[in-house]
Amino acid sequence: MDFAMTDEQRLIVEQVRRFVREEVAPLEDKLDPDESRLGPDDYARLVSKVKDMGLHGLGVPPEYGGPDIDTVTMTLIAIEISQHRAGLYSPCYGSFGGAGLAHLYEASEDLKKRYLYPTLNGEKHGFFGLTEPSGGSDPARAIQTRAVKDGDDWVINGAKIFISGADKAEYGIVFARTDAGKGRNGITCFIVDTDTPGFHVRRVVHTLRSAYYATELQFENMRVPSANVLGEVNKGFAIANDRLSRQRIPYAASCIGIAIKAQAMCVEYAKLRETFGAPLATRQAVQWMVVDNEIDIRTARWATLDAACKADRGEPFRTEAAMAKLLSTEGASRVVDRAIQIHGGYGVTKDLPLERWYREMRIRRIGEGPSEVQRLVMARDLFGASL
Repeated sequence: MDFAMTDEQRLIVEQVRRFVREEVAPLEDKLDPDESRLGPDDYARLVSKVKDMGLHGLGVPPEYGGPDIDTVTMTLIAIEISQHRAGLYSPCYGSFGGAGLAHLYEASEDLKKRYLYPTLNGEKHGFFGLTEPSGGSDPARAIQTRAVKDGDDWVINGAKIFISGADKAEYGIVFARTDAGKGRNGITCFIVDTDTPGFHVRRVVHTLRSAYYATELQFENMRVPSANVLGEVNKGFAIANDRLSRQRIPYAASCIGIAIKAQAMCVEYAKLRETFGAPLATRQAVQWMVVDNEIDIRTARWATLDAACKADRGEPFRTEAAMAKLLSTEGASRVVDRAIQIHGGYGVTKDLPLERWYREMRIRRIGEGPSEVQRLVMARDLFGASL
């Protein structure tokens, strides 16, 4: 398959690459190595420049003000905007905007007015609440949060964990079981306001990401109006499943960007650093590590662009997205690990971004479905059966 960029894509990539190199990377010289946010003035300046490029609101449909670009082009952009210290979880510090909770585009007009439009305007922020203490790899069975119909309301009781941004959000998308006997066909998706009585942020869950954290939530007799059902009753799992499949493509792309940047650092350092009278680049052990890096990068990039191409053509892409996620997270983890080894003692210092990427890449092999689940997804499709 030919993944050569069009002239337009090449122009966009070069423009974004220059933006990261000249506008974003220099700011990090003044920031704490684990910082993930910019000051308001720097952030506003970057957003203004992104809008001038016509690329603000990546993933937002054109009819809602986003750029009219396809999935392949967005994937190429995602690879580029992650290539800086904070790029894995805060690409360009959020200056490109984003789709946010994408399924709000399919909501009723009432829900759009109350949640989608304020989100696009930056007036509201939401969270995605799927994973529970009982498990996250098999959400169809692990969801124990219950919603019971009571008049015009649903009463929700249960808990969620590893939920990002819930303590600072005005609302969230929460999945709850509404029919205990139907498995994945008994789950409904609700939009809940965080100021609703019975909504509690029980604790902050700290992880390997120093600047970011997750939360644990609890719902105690939380009443949600029927008008806040997103989609149809008992059909919420399809919303979660579609979101996870689509998110795996940009998720993979950002990992590839980090790997590309780490590889460039390896090549540059190996040419300059001398041991026993010769550059590291002349040592076979280092040469092979760099070659293995390149193999991991190119394999992951091919798989991710393949998934993006199928998505653009409207073809099934669940297996391809799972493969992209698996190859990119595991491959980029190996690349960063080798990069640390090549840089020696400097590789584990906060002078370089490698140690931060090492920690954050470890999370990537779990987030959006662990590697084992990606293999299960592919196996299901290959065998044509539910395993």
